[in-house]
Amino acid sequence: MPLPNMSGVRDFDFLHGKWRVTHHTLKGRLVGATQWEVAEGIDIVRPAFRGWGNSGRFMRLIDGEPYEGMPIRLYNPRDARWRIYWLDTLDQRMEPPLVGGFKDGKGLFYGEDQLRGKAIKTRFTWSKITSNTARWDQSFSDDSGKNWELNSVMDFRRDNSLPDNPVFPLPA
Repeated sequence: MPLPNMSGVRDFDFLHGKWRVTHHTLKGRLVGATQWEVAEGIDIVRPAFRGWGNSGRFMRLIDGEPYEGMPIRLYNPRDARWRIYWLDTLDQRMEPPLVGGFKDGKGLFYGEDQLRGKAIKTRFTWSKITSNTARWDQSFSDDSGKNWELNSVMDFRRDNSLPDNPVFPLPA
């Protein structure tokens, strides 16, 4: 039996901690939209699964209402790939996982989902990673990955002053 490949198990360790997040969201997805909305949020990320993964608690306002999302990231040593799952208060479902990994400081993750009843491909990219900053973006494709539409960008800034168990929105 081959030994498990643990080479990427620490790839997401940079994300553990407390973050302020500027979230840019395209107003419509795969409809030719060009206008973006900008909102501030927070994300608290903790190690999980004996260090083989992590979970987050992302919070922001959408149309003045509290929104909460939870990414779950889990490393699989059998194929040396990460799986990222997403749950939130808007869709109230666990989305299909995106699978991928990091190379040369950039993370690429791909998956399949549905949008308005149509099959789409989804791509997450992690980039611009430092000890105090990171960028995540999401793109969709409705033509099997030939063309990608960027629809969500989050810029992360570490903020250790955030409470451990925040209630959102945070008081000013």
